[in-house]
Amino acid sequence: MDSIGVLMPVPMSPYLEQELEKRFNLLKLWTVPQKTQFLKDHSGSIRAVVGNAGNGADAELIETLPKLEIVSSFSVGIDKVDLNKCREKGIRVTNTPDVLTDDVADLAIGLALAVLRRLCESDRYVRSGQWKKGDYKLTTKFTGKTVGILGLGRIGKAVAKRAEAFSCPISYHSRTEKPELKYKYYPCVVELASNCDILVVVCALTEETRHIINREVIDALGPKGVLINIGRGPHVDEPELVSALLEGRLGGAGLDVYENEPEVPEQLFELENVVLLPHVGSDTVQTDTAMADLVIGNLEAHFSNKPLLTPVV
Repeated sequence: MDSIGVLMPVPMSPYLEQELEKRFNLLKLWTVPQKTQFLKDHSGSIRAVVGNAGNGADAELIETLPKLEIVSSFSVGIDKVDLNKCREKGIRVTNTPDVLTDDVADLAIGLALAVLRRLCESDRYVRSGQWKKGDYKLTTKFTGKTVGILGLGRIGKAVAKRAEAFSCPISYHSRTEKPELKYKYYPCVVELASNCDILVVVCALTEETRHIINREVIDALGPKGVLINIGRGPHVDEPELVSALLEGRLGGAGLDVYENEPEVPEQLFELENVVLLPHVGSDTVQTDTAMADLVIGNLEAHFSNKPLLTPVV
């Protein structure tokens, strides 16, 4: 398979790059100055694209690569892949579900604890020598808080399981009610936000869910509520979130994703009730390896005419 061209638009995992180079002709788009010309020069040999949550395969790229057969995404989210164009051209699409569920769910709970117990601010308090001048102020208890989950898929269910261990009542909103689950279902997001202390966003990004967290939802969550976003940045109307936090209309936020990554609103930097992470939900050594192996497994299956491991299209 070493003659098969595999395009990687941006750097991802060193392990993934290393393993792809062992098996395929890996083309690293970010390393070349003239990207458009490079794509034209290699359009006849590129049969696969390896994307991620931030860079996939849009219609323009797909049209540039007439020999493209498969897009194997190093992520669960595939909103950066033009699925309609892939279906139209018979291009297969895969992602990496399940293997990152635990890490992302762990992080959701970590963010909630960090916001409520002011872990980051407390750390700075010690490092700056302020503790010598007096104890840090009282914070807010996490155990027993009502947790609302927007999107009860694999990761949402994993978040719920972890929150239950903290005696947190669970409620949720998703496209359809899941009667087999014991959690309280709300038919709209505003209702969910009105009836929870912590709202965790973990749904897929679609046109319907873009800016699903708007001013109405934020105000329903209220000045004691906390928003945790481990889904996608565009789920949240970011200017509305920023103004709500600055004005005290929202109690706090834990964010791993943003609308225009890696750009983050600077107004959030000085707020002690906000915890900001650089989109690291699944970034552990173990999950990085498992995701990379799944990407490679899908590519090898496709080019060996075997069933794909995790097909989307």
